[in-house]
Amino acid sequence: MDYHQIQPAPSRLPTSMSQTSQVVASESKTEVDSIPAPSTIEKEEVKDDIVSVEEPDRIIVGWEEGEKENPHNWSRLKRWYITIMASVLILNATFASSAPSGIMAPLSKHFSLSHEVGVLTISLFVLGFALGPLLWGPLSEHFGRKPIFIISFTCYTLFQVGNALARNTASLLVFRLLGGIFAAAPIANSGALIGDIWDAKTRGKALAFFTLAPFAGPAIGPTISGFIAVSGVNWRWLFWLLTIFAGACLAGIIFTIPETYGPVLLRRKAERLRRETNDPRYVAPTELGSVSFKERAKNVLLTPFTLFFHEPMLIAITAYISFVYGTIYLLLQSYPIVFMRGHGMNAGISGLMLLNLPVGGATGVAFYILVMNRRYERAIQVHAPHPVPPEVRLEMLAVAAPLFAISFFWFGWTSYPSISFVSPLISGVVMGFSICLVFLGLTNYIVDAYLPVAASALAAMTFFRSLAGAGFPLFATQMYDALNPRWASTLLGLVAAVMVPLPFVLIKIGPRLRKNSKYAPSRPAPPKLASPEKESTPDTSQAHIEV
Repeated sequence: MDYHQIQPAPSRLPTSMSQTSQVVASESKTEVDSIPAPSTIEKEEVKDDIVSVEEPDRIIVGWEEGEKENPHNWSRLKRWYITIMASVLILNATFASSAPSGIMAPLSKHFSLSHEVGVLTISLFVLGFALGPLLWGPLSEHFGRKPIFIISFTCYTLFQVGNALARNTASLLVFRLLGGIFAAAPIANSGALIGDIWDAKTRGKALAFFTLAPFAGPAIGPTISGFIAVSGVNWRWLFWLLTIFAGACLAGIIFTIPETYGPVLLRRKAERLRRETNDPRYVAPTELGSVSFKERAKNVLLTPFTLFFHEPMLIAITAYISFVYGTIYLLLQSYPIVFMRGHGMNAGISGLMLLNLPVGGATGVAFYILVMNRRYERAIQVHAPHPVPPEVRLEMLAVAAPLFAISFFWFGWTSYPSISFVSPLISGVVMGFSICLVFLGLTNYIVDAYLPVAASALAAMTFFRSLAGAGFPLFATQMYDALNPRWASTLLGLVAAVMVPLPFVLIKIGPRLRKNSKYAPSRPAPPKLASPEKESTPDTSQAHIEV
């Protein structure tokens, strides 16, 4: 048997809201033109597990049927615990990213910071979300998930201590940037960890649950820090709280999360078999040396940007999703203006107003599972045995994109102090609902449309959207002060409205764009068979990914 038929080397697909949401891809030898393809999505019709293969001079170690060491065979309780822990790690990172917003006043007073420099405590941390995955993704594919989580969270915890003890502005900002880089490890790998333990047919609900963490984190941060500020507790206690949270997560990683990455587990299995049998023929697929770590790291680091700058369709989608992601962090600055200045709330109560985003996000996830996922399952049956067109994924944006634009006008023009705070609060629920569906729809579309290089496409999107998340808070307060909340929100709503046609345009001309693309393979449906006795061979080239 040809080894390349069975080689497993899952690769990360960083699509969670902070991340997102991620899925795991199996490494492919496929190349699209000259661009190396680091991954391809695992086929639904093909078993995720890799079986052992015996050759004359070597025995390639794989998983036996029902083997307990295979993460896919772990108990559902264990896999759900790992899923929840992965979500908590994302929650930790995103909570820490927005936490300083509630203590901005005492923090700025202590260090004599301008507002812009104070906001850098948020922006630099989110900038780490763009830089960190470039490091943690390749390292986790070489050393495994758990060692990277342990190293990154150990350093992340220490950097929280550094923030709590910071004596000047420079040390505070440096520790925030480094903290963001090391906190990005779960953003890069938690979704991949979920893909390690759930197969393609069962990971949908796990990933839908996982999607909620990026909504909750940025909202919880200002709430906790706001109450710290109004209670009279020293602002440093926020960073001690983050230290405790990070330390608790680190303990959970060390003592309760096992290694889940299949190639690493198979390598350990091969090493054990060589020791027990004294037979050097036992080798793991990754020990065959087909792809070096240096080559893999080069592909992971360079391919996303090469792909991005050659694909106008990907650029347009990334611009939209980056704007959406940036507004999440922009709201950290605009909500205090509306609810504290306008309605006289304190920092703690104003922070509570941001909880409307995760409430809307939870509603969006429920809508996706109960409505859109069922529609997609019907589409699978309709198009069988051929792949479902990626444009089917964009149907949910027909609802989400207009609602996202409307929510800004709603928020802005009901932000008058004379109008009840309930109205702009409800607009945030609608915004959270639409943001969730925009992310789910566009990330699924990228996976399906850029199948051979989906990991690279999503890595590029994650990098640029994190830059937007870092940049938007820097001008939010100035914009809302200069234009007032009504017109500032109107400006954002107009930008969102300009982007509303994008999903409809892709639904209309997406097949033609993919046909002309070098990286987005498009396969026209075969003509109907003239004879009913003939059967077509199912096309397994497209994955059924539920993110």
